[in-house]
Amino acid sequence: MKKELKLSRRHVIAGMAAATAGTAWRPVWAASVAPITIVINQSPWFESFRKTVELYEAESGNQVELDVNPFAGSLEKQRNSVRAKQGQYDILIMNSGWFTEMYAGGFVDPLTDIDPSFKLDPEIFTLGDTVYYNADKKTVTADGKLMSVPVSPLIPMLYYRGDLYAEAGLKAPRTFAELEANARRFHEPPARYGIVQRGARGPHTVAYDFYPYLYGQGGGIFKDQSSGDYSVTLNSPQGREALEYYIRLAREAGHPKTAAMDQAEVIQSMVTGHAAHIMMVIAAWSQMDDPNKSAIVDKVEWAPTPSMPGLPTAPGLGHWLAGIARNVPDDRKRSAIEFLRWFQTKQAQLATAKAGGIPVHAGVYSEPIADERKYRWMKPLAEALPHAVNVYQFPEASEVIAVLELGLNRAIAGEITAVDALNGMADEIHAVMEKYKYKTAQLEPLR
Repeated sequence: MKKELKLSRRHVIAGMAAATAGTAWRPVWAASVAPITIVINQSPWFESFRKTVELYEAESGNQVELDVNPFAGSLEKQRNSVRAKQGQYDILIMNSGWFTEMYAGGFVDPLTDIDPSFKLDPEIFTLGDTVYYNADKKTVTADGKLMSVPVSPLIPMLYYRGDLYAEAGLKAPRTFAELEANARRFHEPPARYGIVQRGARGPHTVAYDFYPYLYGQGGGIFKDQSSGDYSVTLNSPQGREALEYYIRLAREAGHPKTAAMDQAEVIQSMVTGHAAHIMMVIAAWSQMDDPNKSAIVDKVEWAPTPSMPGLPTAPGLGHWLAGIARNVPDDRKRSAIEFLRWFQTKQAQLATAKAGGIPVHAGVYSEPIADERKYRWMKPLAEALPHAVNVYQFPEASEVIAVLELGLNRAIAGEITAVDALNGMADEIHAVMEKYKYKTAQLEPLR
C-alpha cells in the first residue's frame, strides 16, 4: 500500500512515544514480523481504516493485506475461513451482530493467550464490555478474557440541518416529540423531506436504524440478556409506540419510498439537501462536508439520538471489533498482535480521526481536534457513547436479526400493521430462543 497520510516518521514516533509513555508498548518497527491478512467490510469508515493501515505499514515496514467485501460477504468469508483446517484470514473485523458467534465458537483466540503481556489501553472504549467473553457464563462480561480490540465505535447519531435550525431559532431535539415537530416543520416535499429513514431489508439494515427508537422509548427485544433471561419483550407497549412512531414519521414527514431506502440512499438524501434530518451511523460524518459529495458543506450538526423524557439516549451498538483467528500459524498471530498493539495507541487513533474515521481511544476526544469545526461531531458522540446499547449477547443473533429485517420492512411498507408485525416477530424470535435452549418466555400478544 502507498502511504497517504502526510505525517513524518519523526512526528509519528515522537507522538506515539508521548501518547504511550508509561505503558508496555514498544515500537512495532523494532523487528520485522510476518505479513498478515485482514478481512473487512466495505463501509463509510473503511477509507480511514485503510489509511491507518498504510501508516502502520510505512512506519513499521510490516505488510498488511486487506480483503474487502460487502457486509454479508465479509461474514461469509469469516465463517468459511475459521472452519477450515488453516484459516485464510489472520484478523477478523467482526460486527456487533456476529462477534459473539466467533467468541462462543472458539474461532478467535484470547489476545492474552497469544501474548500474556498484551494489555488493552485503559482509555480504549470497551463498548459494553464486548471485547471480553466469559466462556463459563456464555456472555460478554468484564470478568471474561480479552478477545478483541475495538476498531470502530459506531452508533447512530442524529444528523440535522444546523442552518435551518438557526434560521428557526431551534435547538437540537432531545425528545421524540421535539424531533417529530421539527421534522414536520421542515417537511417540504419533494424538495426536502422532514426526515429520511432507512426501511430496506438487508443483513442488518432497518433493524439497526430502528434500535434507537425502540430502546429510546424504553422498549427492548429481550428482558435481561446479562442475567440469561431471554424472555421476548419486543411486542410491549413501548415497542408498539416505537414502531408506530417510526412509521408515522415516514408517512407524514418522511420519504414516500422509505421501505426501499438503504444506507446509501439515506446519506444521499442528506448530502443533496433533500433531508432536514437523518438518524445515521456516525461513520458517514465526513461525507457531509466533502465538497465533492455534498451540497450542504458546513450546514450539518450532530446530536445524540432522541429519547422519551426522563430516559437517556439509547443508540444501538453497530461497532466493529478486531479478533485474531485461532486457526492461523503462530507467527501470523504474533504479527496480528503487533498490529493491534499499535492500532490502539492514542497517536494511531488520532491519525484515524484525521483520516475521517471514528477513534476508539477516549483521549482523542479531549484533544484540541475536538474543538475544530471540522470535527464538531466528536463531542456529541462522546456524550452518547456511554449510553450505547449492546443489543445482542448470544451467538445466534443473526437469526433474530433476519426476523426483524423482514418484519420491520413489511410494516414500514404497509403490508402489515405495526401490531401484527410486532406479534409475529416476537413469536419467531421466541421460537429461535427455544430452539437453542435459552431461558425464554413471551408477552401476551398486542391487540
